[in-house]
Amino acid sequence: MIIYNVTAKVATDVHSDWLQWMREEHIPAILSTGLFTDYRMCRLLEQDDSEGPTYVVQFFATSPEHYQTYQAVQANTLRQRGYDLFGDRFVAFHTVMEVI
Repeated sequence: MIIYNVTAKVATDVHSDWLQWMREEHIPAILSTGLFTDYRMCRLLEQDDSEGPTYVVQFFATSPEHYQTYQAVQANTLRQRGYDLFGDRFVAFHTVMEVI
């Protein structure tokens, strides 16, 4: 099992709209690729939220190949939509983990 982990710090003034977009558009679009079987979304606690909350979304893939296909084919297009909507009002970084 591969976990594609996305951590995002979102500006306070757009975080409600960003969260709605994630739930209604972005996450469903990623899942609709058929390359991930499930996801989990969390808000980080015990963080400095003075500039906005931090969220973590984990997408679960059954193989490294599924994750690699997502990165090669869909990732850039799906990410760009977030930048088109929210510009520099969020910052995200990605990590990949293997369940052992």
